[in-house]
Amino acid sequence: MPTFVIHEHNAKNLHWDFRLESGGVLRSWAIPKQPTNNTDVKRLAIQVADHAKDYANFQGEITEGYGKGTVKIWDKGSYKLESKSKDKIVFHLQGKRLKGKWVLVKANFKDKKTGKVNDKNWLLFRIS
Repeated sequence: MPTFVIHEHNAKNLHWDFRLESGGVLRSWAIPKQPTNNTDVKRLAIQVADHAKDYANFQGEITEGYGKGTVKIWDKGSYKLESKSKDKIVFHLQGKRLKGKWVLVKANFKDKKTGKVNDKNWLLFRIS
């Protein structure tokens, strides 16, 4: 089964990087608030650049450039993909902290300044 990992990244702002192994890379989303198993809570997940698969094991200090700060593995495990479309991914997580059926769904939030929809915004939440 493919791997998922969540990195706690204490950079300019503390956030969690959620990563799903897919197509030989880690598809990645930055989550401003800590993920939770609570089915009543949805978290903003901002899609960021894919990372190399071996980054799933990275912990340590990024000393220069974008992302400068401390990175540690917050949760890690495997996942089973249930369905995937361009705007929705449904999967089952089996990690140490997070378990169950989850979804990533595109969010059609409009930018307050431009009025345009940012296609990098998703919502992450547990559905069962």
